[in-house]
Amino acid sequence: MGTLYVVATPIGNLEDMTFRAVRVLKEVALIAAEDTRKSGMLLKHFEIETSMTSYFEHNKLTKLERILDALVSADVALISDAGTPGISDPGYELVCAALAQGHEVVPIPGPSALIAALSVSGLPTDRFTFLGFLPRRASEQQTLLSPFLSSPETFIFYEAPHRIRETVDTLIGLFGPERQVVLAREVTKRFEEFWRGPLADAAGHLALTEPRGEFTVLLAGAQAEAGQWNDDGVQRALLALEAEGVTGSRAVKQVARLSGRPKNEVYDLWLRLKGE
Repeated sequence: MGTLYVVATPIGNLEDMTFRAVRVLKEVALIAAEDTRKSGMLLKHFEIETSMTSYFEHNKLTKLERILDALVSADVALISDAGTPGISDPGYELVCAALAQGHEVVPIPGPSALIAALSVSGLPTDRFTFLGFLPRRASEQQTLLSPFLSSPETFIFYEAPHRIRETVDTLIGLFGPERQVVLAREVTKRFEEFWRGPLADAAGHLALTEPRGEFTVLLAGAQAEAGQWNDDGVQRALLALEAEGVTGSRAVKQVARLSGRPKNEVYDLWLRLKGE
């Protein structure tokens, strides 16, 4: 039985292509590509001559049978236009179908806009929620985002340039003008840009420019007010992190950030737990 390889490809800069990705794409019998024209340019650049078949949002179900038939006797690679297949790109149904038929599914990791942007955002990276592409209507965006108003984790989503201004306005209405945001544009490409600041300033920045290129938006989580967590709440959180294997120093740091209480107070409560 063949193996399905889920292969990440560059999101802009071709130098981000991994040696392993090139080798796998040369060795498989078939490549399922989101757009064969775009992928054809990528394959030509790396002198990959493997046969391709299209696999995109509107034919992903009808193409399953052909790809699964190919997997019976040979290996197949799945690629999207850019980045990691299955992450806001076609791939989920094919992976599930391949697993259901007993095929091995192997990731070939590489570029991902959300992880690249998060790593340089300056926002907390220990917990984050990825929302893919937001709904187009403001009312639907509000319905999706409202449950997260007081959540402490960083939120990440993708947005098109022609909708970014309206989306930022929606965020201001929900989270307030002072909530910190990072607008990552054209990540790894020639005109890569990272803008950081409060939502109100982001709206002003976008009003002075003509947004171009896909945006990765990173929104800071809610900051708990100092004193919001009582001593018992802080100690319960410390114990929960300890049970997960988190070291004492890291647990103190995380709980201080989440609770809004000074780090030295959280440390004192940690010492009480330990009887020191």
